[in-house]
Amino acid sequence: MAYSSDLTDAQWSLLEPLLVVPSKRGPKHGSDLRHVVDAMLYISHTGCQWRFLPEDFGPWTRVWSQFRRWSRNATWTRVLTALHASSRTALGRKDPRPSMVVIDTHLARGASNGGVTFHNQGGPYGRTNGAKRIVCVDVTGLPLCVRVVPASTSEAKAVELTLDDLARTGADERLELVLADRGTTQSAATRLSATFNYEARRVGWNEPPRNEHGAKVFRPIRHAGRVEAAHGHLVRRRRLARCFENTVTSATGWLHVAAITEVLRAQC
Repeated sequence: MAYSSDLTDAQWSLLEPLLVVPSKRGPKHGSDLRHVVDAMLYISHTGCQWRFLPEDFGPWTRVWSQFRRWSRNATWTRVLTALHASSRTALGRKDPRPSMVVIDTHLARGASNGGVTFHNQGGPYGRTNGAKRIVCVDVTGLPLCVRVVPASTSEAKAVELTLDDLARTGADERLELVLADRGTTQSAATRLSATFNYEARRVGWNEPPRNEHGAKVFRPIRHAGRVEAAHGHLVRRRRLARCFENTVTSATGWLHVAAITEVLRAQC
């Protein structure tokens, strides 16, 4: 049975070469690998638990083990970086690597089926128990790098972790400017600029814009809206409605799945 969350043929043609790694022992799932990926997308979109995965996809343990493997060995990170580069080319950008990125976080309430989790107190006054999702986008608004950390992680630390990830994947080879919100202090921005050899700039309004009656009004910040929109698109996946994962690795894996889906849809 086909589901609306399934990959199209065009999307699979882009994704398959990045997932199929040559091995002496042969492919892990053979021609059935696409079915395994479709099962992950089904869970991402519907938010169902592993054990409630429709029988059409086969044993849920097989899909779970592959998701766990790709989350642990950085396959998702590598795939997202490669797809983002090809998306920039498809969208008419001259270079596959960006010269400017925008980084922002989103606080997700935690939920658990039991056991110890990485969730902790964060957000305004530390009243939210959950996780912080970090998303980095370029001028296209497509996710380039994502990560999940405990809710108490500071904005400056979130930016630093993301820049480390960009350096590790080589996505920062043309980077000149990093925009972060005002949660990152000026001293932290200066330190990051010195550490990574490109400018880290805080963006935001010192005073809330007001109309002639003194009421606060919305005034967009150039480029910052791109990462906000990306967060909005990603959380449409019901698996991301809350942070249901007990580990950072699993939570980051599901955020990667959602980000990869967004990039694929931009191309096909």
